[in-house]
Amino acid sequence: MRVFFIGTVEFSKNLLQKLIELNVQVVGVCTREKSYFHSDFSDLSTLCEENKIPYKFVKDINSSLNIEWIKSLVPDIIFCFGWSSLIKEELLGLAPMGVVGFHPAKLPQNRGRHPLIWALALGLKKSASTFFFMDEKADSGDILSQKDFNILDTDDARILYNKVLDIALIQLEKIIPQLENKTFKKIKQNHKIANTWRKRENIDSEIDFRMNSKAIYNLVRALAKPYVGAHVKHNGKKIAVWKVKIVENSQNNIEYGKIIYSNQDKIIVKTIDGSIEILEHEFVKFPKVGEYL
Repeated sequence: MRVFFIGTVEFSKNLLQKLIELNVQVVGVCTREKSYFHSDFSDLSTLCEENKIPYKFVKDINSSLNIEWIKSLVPDIIFCFGWSSLIKEELLGLAPMGVVGFHPAKLPQNRGRHPLIWALALGLKKSASTFFFMDEKADSGDILSQKDFNILDTDDARILYNKVLDIALIQLEKIIPQLENKTFKKIKQNHKIANTWRKRENIDSEIDFRMNSKAIYNLVRALAKPYVGAHVKHNGKKIAVWKVKIVENSQNNIEYGKIIYSNQDKIIVKTIDGSIEILEHEFVKFPKVGEYL
């Protein structure tokens, strides 16, 4: 089975490495030389060079030149893991077995952008690791493999990213022989129960202390590394916040956003229903007690 691979993030690199370890015939790779919108960007060219796999740095995967190059490699199937732009009709129909994509959500629910971030920010308790056959719409094609996983209150973005990666690697090991032997099954998605998550905007990263403490905790862990980080504004500057914890506070006569404790060890800020202790941050000049965030 001749596989063409498309990807440009840390997740992509790990799955490409797994294909190499499984002795899958990877006939070519399209990746990016750099990315300004993938915080988990990873250049796949070194891995390709080490394993003598032809590769190209591309911007538009759907361009006629790129499609002609992929076609010349005569792939049986295309894997597209971690690309964040739609694959158009001509490329979708190029390989006889189609294009397999990946989405870390329990499809048909939660299609769209930033699935791990939204799952954590919304406080979901469960999700799934899903391989599917891509079509012209986002995340709507037939499911090839889906594995549920739990999301713990202690999971942050890095923990959840690694959890999904470990599950996906196990799935991939099972999928490959099914694809090679044509024993795989396709599961139609129920589009009636589908929803689509929107693209995260910069304002979605800002901590608003009018939110309750649990919502702030979820937002911060959702945007922890490898993502961009949540932030507060202090003296007109954005300050990244990487880790917080919920602190009980019975003082109901203090306004939200007011700093009630601050030293070199910790900063505690009043929320609408309690307090948040900021544990990891990028403050250079610490805010003072009585100031507001």
